[in-house]
Amino acid sequence: MYQRRDNEPDYALLSDADSRPINRYGKPIETAAPGDPLREQPFVINGEECPQQNPNRYKQHGFYFNADNCIACHACEAACSEKNDVPPHLAFRSVGFVEGGSYPDYRRINISMACNHCDNPVCLKGCPTRAYTKFAEYGAVLQDPDICFGCGYCTWVCPYNAPQLDPVKGQVSKCNMCVDRLEVGLKPACVSACLGKALDFGVIENIPEGRVQAETEIPGFPRTDITHPNIRFQQMKSIQREMLRVDDAPIKYHRSEDEKRYVPELDPKKGHVRQWNWRKLLGSHENAHIAFTLSAQTVMGAFALLTLGDWFGVAPIESFRAGGAFAPGLWLMAALMGFGLFKLNMHLGKPHRFYRGFNNLRLSPVSREIAGVSAFFAGLLGYAFFNLFNGVPATWLANLSALLALTGLSFGGYYMYRLYRIPARPFWDHWQTGSSFVGAGLALGSLLVGLLALAGGQFDRDLGRLLAGVAAAGLALEGVGLLAHARAMSQANSEGAASWYEQMTTYGWPYRLRNGLLAAALPLAASQAIFGPSPALFVLLALLTLGSAIIGRALFYVLVIPTTMPGAFFWRNKGFVEHARETGLAEMPQIGVAHERHHPFRMDELLQTLREHGIGDMIAHVRWILTGKAG
Repeated sequence: MYQRRDNEPDYALLSDADSRPINRYGKPIETAAPGDPLREQPFVINGEECPQQNPNRYKQHGFYFNADNCIACHACEAACSEKNDVPPHLAFRSVGFVEGGSYPDYRRINISMACNHCDNPVCLKGCPTRAYTKFAEYGAVLQDPDICFGCGYCTWVCPYNAPQLDPVKGQVSKCNMCVDRLEVGLKPACVSACLGKALDFGVIENIPEGRVQAETEIPGFPRTDITHPNIRFQQMKSIQREMLRVDDAPIKYHRSEDEKRYVPELDPKKGHVRQWNWRKLLGSHENAHIAFTLSAQTVMGAFALLTLGDWFGVAPIESFRAGGAFAPGLWLMAALMGFGLFKLNMHLGKPHRFYRGFNNLRLSPVSREIAGVSAFFAGLLGYAFFNLFNGVPATWLANLSALLALTGLSFGGYYMYRLYRIPARPFWDHWQTGSSFVGAGLALGSLLVGLLALAGGQFDRDLGRLLAGVAAAGLALEGVGLLAHARAMSQANSEGAASWYEQMTTYGWPYRLRNGLLAAALPLAASQAIFGPSPALFVLLALLTLGSAIIGRALFYVLVIPTTMPGAFFWRNKGFVEHARETGLAEMPQIGVAHERHHPFRMDELLQTLREHGIGDMIAHVRWILTGKAG
């Protein structure tokens, strides 16, 4: 238990005597009423069960930030990192700023931000491993790094960049509200260390002594309607109508007409020069997601076409199934699907803990996607296996496997789309994400079947026209979605406008190349569907479509700009992080930037897993097989 000193200063002590019953979002501030069974559960901190010492233990607590007092000394960051033993490349609390005006009328607001322990924690709902818990004690949202397997989805959905994915350890950790200090009547370490009394802490909605405001927004702070964060602000000094970020994000904040709030809008700080940037585009951290989504959607589209075409008596599909390319084609599809799943799993920080992805089926779209895709893959394998045999039992079993696969396809495919509808990432939060995924499945899936038919000598006029028609429908669907998406993002008052700007400049030429490939593939597919296919043109169509899909999916991941807090010149600045890694500055720990050194296959973690499951006798043998070393 945290040991409280006898001479703790008054500013470090919690002092809430009473509180309001309801917060401004209409939720009770008391997290567990008297008599609630939650009050009877033991509260364990650092392995020690704690009898209740703080009378306000079962009330929602939160931070209070007075922007007028913050001098950006970063003492709060240092105190937090020291108490929680945070490595230099992470920070549970960070200080950024926005600025406006010019000399001599220059104004600046510093913003110190950690986890806001929200009323509606989207990190908890998104996490597939159930590493997050919203406790009745203090309303704290706590995360267990040992349960986390490093998918990073919580870092996608949080609007405030609170969860920190460690690229070295391959796991997430974050602010824990210093609940051990709260229990003995002390404010969190960051608050106690604040030099200017800019930070404070207590029961939410209680305005600290000497303060008069308790607003939910401040210039540069992301939207609050997503999670209802438990932080309140005071900012009374006048500032400019337009406040700029100094980090890499092409975003600024403009005071709305009602003079009450600042809304984000585009800041074209990088000019309007089109660039290629192939290295950044195709060297993204999310390449595993590109491989997985495209391979899964291709196989899903091809499988749906083959099975539903057979069940509904589509003659060209029945003819293809009767030929020699059908059975090998199923195994090729299974191999492609397996490749995508392998790439996705190896993308995890702890790939040997992949089974934890099923832990949160009740809430997480990631868990549901994993369950659906796994069911599809199992059904696909069963379908391929039972089609090797003849007879009524094999046919029935093949159809049952197909039914399982189609069910998994529907469920997993839907949540593959839903998990990207993230309000904190406006570029993704548009129906075009769904049209792109479905369009890719139709186009690439039908073209895969066509290539299999060509390889097996079964490509005829009727099958080619059918497949070209399906591909044309998929390409048209994606094209319509892209047009609507570009229009929406170019007019958005959000980070979506910044993503659109990056699309037109930083990746301007790949964007136009993708559009050109799509524009060339669509009429080619339509003409083959109408006038009949040519094998050579069908292969060309497949190449154009695949090129468009790869570039488009890479743009999908690299362009998204989340609704994060503004950074500084160095800290929380994506541009500086890239510069530090390219120039070698990242080798200096004090810079606060780390290379992704976490290897997806770690011997020590494999052996620890074996030990945990009581397979100690196999450890020496496994080590000898994999490394050639005894022990």
